[in-house]
Amino acid sequence: MTARVSPATEPFPADVQAWLTRTMPPGKPPLVLFATLARDPRLFGRFFAGGLLDRGHLTLRQRELVILRTTALCRSEYEWGVHIAIFGARVGVDALQTRSLVAGSADDACWSPQDAVILRLCDALHRDCTVDDALWAALRAIFSEEAMLELLLLAGFYRTVSYLTNALQLPLESDAGRFPAICQDITEAG
Repeated sequence: MTARVSPATEPFPADVQAWLTRTMPPGKPPLVLFATLARDPRLFGRFFAGGLLDRGHLTLRQRELVILRTTALCRSEYEWGVHIAIFGARVGVDALQTRSLVAGSADDACWSPQDAVILRLCDALHRDCTVDDALWAALRAIFSEEAMLELLLLAGFYRTVSYLTNALQLPLESDAGRFPAICQDITEAG
């Protein structure tokens, strides 16, 4: 598949290069998504300013579960694959959870009660674009109001990232993960 918008090429403007240097591991070229956004330094800057990959009110695992579930629901194999490859093992996502994130539910036995409520949040936001009172109460029993804001912003941001990666038809990164094989039929059918 060929991307609908060609990525920018080096040399990047100084402010774009500064963000890339802070974001990418040494010696690794920028992700196709980042290089594509670098075509417009203003949009690139806004995108990076809106990112939530810093230390906030969530643990790394909580953050990654929101990102992985949201991008899976949006069928963004590109972004899901980047995050599962970089963070999956670091946050303890095992093979059963990997499959469940793409084609399972919060009720799958592989999830702790806290993980399950995070997945329910992602599912509700994806399906209804809101959260009912019962789910809100379950989340508030675990998370502060500030963490709740971060959860909502994170899910929304990665829905936007999924729009970008899907609509631009970005080619999958060579070192990124792929949706589990059993899940391919589900994502291709829907």
